[in-house]
Amino acid sequence: PPRVCSVPSLLSLPKDAIMKMCDLMEEARYTQGDYIIRQGATGDTFYVINKGQVKSGATRTGDEEQILSKLSERQWFGEKALWGEDVRAANVIAVSDVACLLIDRDDILGGMVFDSSLETPEVKDPASLASSTLSDFQIISTLGAGDFGHTDLVQFKSNVKDLFAMRVLDKKAIIHNGLREHVARERNILMDAACPFLVRTVLFACRCLYMLTEACLHGDLYSLLKDKYVLFESSTKFYTACVTQALTFLHARNVVYRDVKPENIVLDERGYAKLVGSKCLKKIEVGKKTYTFCGTPGYMAPEVIFNKGHSVAADFWSLGVFVFELLTGGIPFNDVDPMRLLSETVRGIDNIDFPKAISKIASSLIKMLCRHNPSERLGSRRNGAKDIQKHKWFEGFNWDGLSKRMLSPPLSPKVSILFFFFFFGRGGICMDNASPPNMISCPL
Repeated sequence: PPRVCSVPSLLSLPKDAIMKMCDLMEEARYTQGDYIIRQGATGDTFYVINKGQVKSGATRTGDEEQILSKLSERQWFGEKALWGEDVRAANVIAVSDVACLLIDRDDILGGMVFDSSLETPEVKDPASLASSTLSDFQIISTLGAGDFGHTDLVQFKSNVKDLFAMRVLDKKAIIHNGLREHVARERNILMDAACPFLVRTVLFACRCLYMLTEACLHGDLYSLLKDKYVLFESSTKFYTACVTQALTFLHARNVVYRDVKPENIVLDERGYAKLVGSKCLKKIEVGKKTYTFCGTPGYMAPEVIFNKGHSVAADFWSLGVFVFELLTGGIPFNDVDPMRLLSETVRGIDNIDFPKAISKIASSLIKMLCRHNPSERLGSRRNGAKDIQKHKWFEGFNWDGLSKRMLSPPLSPKVSILFFFFFFGRGGICMDNASPPNMISCPL
């Protein structure tokens, strides 16, 4: 506490606020030569040196790095980040082994990773649609069809500027396949999910079993990946950040998604990525687990395959597989035989040879997301998704700009209605309180 109390920009804070701030501080360790801060990166973290020495230096265009100062124990840096967005003016590098106490701006302000003030729907207010009927809409074209119905692109007859995707579901097929509860769960969760990184359901009518959603007509990441084979690391980082924000929103509401994969991520008119609705969505009581065998083989976490019970940590495993696929064009656990695919998954990520196309920092992120023990996965610890944000792979990434939709997406998508995301791609599995025959005893 005395070290923090000495920081000039914190002197105006009440003593109890500073004490609470000290309680929230965490220790991070760095080895000699590590970049703690990089010049030009957006910063939101304040550091107090607990052990060791650092040097700060700035690089000017065409010049070598100029050392500005050296800092030792009981000194601090990065305090400007506590009061607003701070673009780092210099590098800070560990001169020796260093231990720092650090705290993020969000922790001081009492905020969450996902800013609730941004949770405003980008589609028409559902309340104004409550009395709508099928006769109020005009069908423009059919977007796709599948085993449980079809999806049409529609517009209001009274306002042709408002476009929606209308999923018309076959009641008999839904009931016959035991999906009644899954459809109801998806409706209940997404009707209230006013998150800019989720495709929102704005109207659901049981009498006709149709579901009105945003019309994201700019492609899904699976189609994009097939077209480009692999994505640049910067593009992968942007789309992964979008998915992380969507998962953060759901997990804060104790909802597990359970089917993160490129097919379930679509691009809106600006090129931002959004998670679509899924029959695998489920709300879990705090501290409880679910035993549904659910997800897509190759993306499922080991605890799902073993039917040991799982929670939101299963989504972080899938997120690691997702990052691997965007960077390489394939998933780490891959076999045409379903049993061998599941066996390969439960053997774990450490038995996978990573292609050279994946950088060491990206490999680190993937392996930390795909830890075999769910409680050890990045995102599953006390700080939640903040630990993902702080990983070196995201160093310099502007998370605030992403939440405020101020970043320029890697691609400016063109409208395409030759696909639709609700029915195509690698199919997911959802079996309540059960596991497929012989899958639990798959050979290791």
